Amino acid sequence: MSAAYQHLALAEVKAGMVLSDELLDRQGQVLLPKGAVLNEQTIALLPTHGIAMLAIACAGGATEETVDNAAIERRLARLFRRNDIDDHDDWATGILRRYVSDYRLGREVEP
Repeated sequence: MSAAYQHLALAEVKAGMVLSDELLDRQGQVLLPKGAVLNEQTIALLPTHGIAMLAIACAGGATEETVDNAAIERRLARLFRRNDIDDHDDWATGILRRYVSDYRLGREVEP
């Protein structure tokens, strides 16, 4: 799934919104590709395929991304609350924390 998206009920979706990921039906067939711009006709046909919610790309920008990053940092702090970042004796947890942080924040993983 794309980094910045929101799940919206079909009633909240409007023409011109962009899918953040490909849309699949119940059998796993691709109905619409990632990045597809929705129109009224497409939105009207989605209930016939059992679609009730869509992952819509956020048009926000840096402010939403900053809020998301802050939430991710808080979550990581909670997950690794028993690990002291400066404790070099616990190197394995430090490496794990770095990899999880890089993954969650969408950064390139440095070996």
